[in-house]
Amino acid sequence: MRRAQQATPHKTLALALLAVTQFVLVLDASIVNVALPSIGRELNFSQDSLSWVTNAYTLAFGGFLLLGGRISDLLGRRRMFVAGLALFVAASFVGALAQNPAMLVTARAAQGLGAALVAPAALSLLMTIFPAGAERNRALGVWGAVAGGGAAAGSILGGLLTEWIGWEAVLWVNVPIGIAALALAPRLLPAAREAIGANGFDVMGAITVTAGVALGVFALVDGNSAGWGSAQTIASAAIAIALLIAFIFIESRAKHPLVPLHVFKQKTLRSANLIALTVTAAVFPMFFVLTLFMQQVWGYSPIEAGFGQLPFAITLILFAGFTSKIVTRIGFKTPLLAGMIITAGSLVWLALLLTAEGSYWTELLGPSLLAGVGGALMFIPVTLAATAGARSDESGLASGLINTTQQVGGSIGLAIAVAIATAATTSSLTSGNAPGTAATDGFQLALLGGAALAALGALFTAWLLPGLKNQPVPVDEEAEERTVVTV
Repeated sequence: MRRAQQATPHKTLALALLAVTQFVLVLDASIVNVALPSIGRELNFSQDSLSWVTNAYTLAFGGFLLLGGRISDLLGRRRMFVAGLALFVAASFVGALAQNPAMLVTARAAQGLGAALVAPAALSLLMTIFPAGAERNRALGVWGAVAGGGAAAGSILGGLLTEWIGWEAVLWVNVPIGIAALALAPRLLPAAREAIGANGFDVMGAITVTAGVALGVFALVDGNSAGWGSAQTIASAAIAIALLIAFIFIESRAKHPLVPLHVFKQKTLRSANLIALTVTAAVFPMFFVLTLFMQQVWGYSPIEAGFGQLPFAITLILFAGFTSKIVTRIGFKTPLLAGMIITAGSLVWLALLLTAEGSYWTELLGPSLLAGVGGALMFIPVTLAATAGARSDESGLASGLINTTQQVGGSIGLAIAVAIATAATTSSLTSGNAPGTAATDGFQLALLGGAALAALGALFTAWLLPGLKNQPVPVDEEAEERTVVTV
């Protein structure tokens, strides 16, 4: 063995590999949505069970993220990146060949598990390769832009592939990209042996937190269909809370805890994860709401509705580089606060403009462009804040925490948006309004709900994060050395 400088001569290629992989993981959360009608017809899904093609991925992804992040610290980040990606590719292959609902839902759950292993390992590798400061901020700018683009591109790519090839293509597309990434990973990504080995793994902590988060996400994603006051939803939420309380008790006594509770003593990390919850809860449902609105009210095709999300993605990508430079100069609080305010304003603007007989160019384009600016100003600083100061042996944990927070936030936001839209639409129909007008009323209130969450996030940012010109918290001495034992 030998000690080598952490920075590799292939940094740009390594960043491209990590960013493209994250793009695919984010993409897969939404790419199947447009294909759901075709999947339902060809595989004979019932209407009630069709949502599990999406929910199975979300549930496994959100439930196992924290576990995946800690495993990457204990067993090696590149190792878990490769293992998780291999599982993701294999599950995509099996899902594309699915002949019945059970086979497809199982494959989607396996995809989510693979993604939960890959995502925190990939972000931790990025923090390992790029030193804290301007270099890391630029890398996170690329990362945030690609991830944000993936959320918007899912509808576009899903519509194109489903219409031109068939629903199977939304899963086949992962296979060649994944195989190429698996081939490049050993060449471009650093390998490391962490200080804590597998013998220190916290089994009971892993079981309780995984089950608790998974049940919590299940209660959220299935709450609208099962009923928020149903025995299933109440029992799932209650058991999830009990398991998470048990997890905290276990971690306070474990010799090698899965989540060392001392990490929550870092005010910046703690605050950033709470803020990230509101960020994703406010923004992610926007894609769902606008896709349904354009198709159900304006009669757009899936492809047209997908391309309607493009201005947001392009603006976010263009402003990501600007955001990374601003963060380097003045810290993460000011851009994050500005992004929250801009996002809240764009959602209010969007809600006030929407009409059943309106035009994309006069009602959606302007607010979408503004929301892209807000997204760029939010996602990069909040990721940096949530990982700043993480010890080198806990960077995977910090990455898993922020990824878990974002997944749970997205689930909360979507559940709120669907509940608001459904209630408002039903009330409008009861009042005698036409279906298109009633649906528009529901979508408007859902967008205003997102604006309220963004405003809440702005209050949290102003109140909880350190001073307006704070710089990222310094990393520890070991991380500053930027060295690793290669194997």
